[in-house]
Amino acid sequence: MEQVGLAATSDVTLWSLFMEAGLVVKLVMVGLVAASIWTWAIIVDKTMSYGRVRRRLDNFEEIFWSGQSLEELYRTLSEQKTTGMGAIFVAAMREWKKSFERGARTPIGLQQRIEKAMDVTLARESEELESRLGSLATIGSAAPFIGLFGTVVGIMTSFQAIAGSQSTNLAVVAPGIAEALLATAIGLLAAIPAVIGYNKLSGDANKITGRMEAFADEFSAILSRQIDEKLQPRQAAE
Repeated sequence: MEQVGLAATSDVTLWSLFMEAGLVVKLVMVGLVAASIWTWAIIVDKTMSYGRVRRRLDNFEEIFWSGQSLEELYRTLSEQKTTGMGAIFVAAMREWKKSFERGARTPIGLQQRIEKAMDVTLARESEELESRLGSLATIGSAAPFIGLFGTVVGIMTSFQAIAGSQSTNLAVVAPGIAEALLATAIGLLAAIPAVIGYNKLSGDANKITGRMEAFADEFSAILSRQIDEKLQPRQAAE
């Protein structure tokens, strides 16, 4: 009898546990595995994306502070799709040129319009950086509870099997309990990377956004000085 019990338990594998699980537990496991795959896809994609964004920021800063004229840099960037600091720069310069073409007279109003244009672009870039991070937060918080739900259902099914067989032999009980606990394990397998990935990627996104905000402030100061230089002689002549 003992040898039979050992043989039964030796045949228990992850695949056999999944195949012997009830329909609800199977659906829970499949959903959690899909969530885990989606989690890793987001983490890998965002890690690579943030690396590209950092390189673009470094390249733009190198060009911007190299002494190249703002007009020339604007002509170059306005003809191509820009992101990050480049998008903020183009938005500010576009508003600058439109305002002077329309005969801007008050430096305060012009400065406010330029800052508003940069703020809108910065918000759009920040939103793009943080896209899909909400999915990681949702998976990280919900996956353990979904796995626990599958465990509860599995244990209830096991107890029903025990009652039906009227036996509490470990060889009878163990597979049902194991398949129930497998749902919790898969839930944790999905949740742990999601939580760690969300915290890491959120921090990276905040650092990148901080760099863009710092550039926007510096560029706003540069344009403010140029606004004063252009408008003060005009106001004095009037």
